[in-house]
Amino acid sequence: MLAAPEIAVGAVVVLGVVVVGVAIHEALAAYELRHAYPVEAGPSRGAKDSSRGTEGHRTPKSDPEGQDWQPPVSPMPVDRTERSDCEPVPVSHSGGDPAHDSCADAFPPNRYPGMDVLVGGVRFDALQVGVRVLWEIKTHQFDAYKDFIRRQEIAKELEQIELEQDAAAACGYDYAIGVSTQAHKDALLRANRFLTIVVTGCKR
Repeated sequence: MLAAPEIAVGAVVVLGVVVVGVAIHEALAAYELRHAYPVEAGPSRGAKDSSRGTEGHRTPKSDPEGQDWQPPVSPMPVDRTERSDCEPVPVSHSGGDPAHDSCADAFPPNRYPGMDVLVGGVRFDALQVGVRVLWEIKTHQFDAYKDFIRRQEIAKELEQIELEQDAAAACGYDYAIGVSTQAHKDALLRANRFLTIVVTGCKR
């Protein structure tokens, strides 16, 4: 080695690298030991424990993810609905039939005497007082019709009833039909047994 200085220099460099590597390894081992045994970690661990203890007595902060949460909305009043066209709007009777209009005013009884009511874009004969029930009133003397005319009348009425039922249900109302005679009620129920029908006994 004395005869070859370059070999000696290389040996010194290699020896230095080994010494540095050993120092790094010992530092890493010490770091792992401190975290493997937290009791020996010293004051820093105690500080963390004390801070956690104080957090237990703090007032909880609101969750940022819940910032869009809103308190529950109070239930809608009986006459209020989410759709503006579902608000009952009194309109004048359109039939021009005093006997029919009198029956519609008196029988349910009508919340708006002398008026029809518009709900969901559909006209009804009455809105019953105190409850959410819309009415269709029929006063013609169904019993006097011949069978062919009865069948035609029932078919026409079912189309109207379906339209009115859908509008009432979409706005959260029940729906009822008033007819003058039992024969008329029976004929409608044969066509649709799920209808709510009342015999009013109203005369023409």
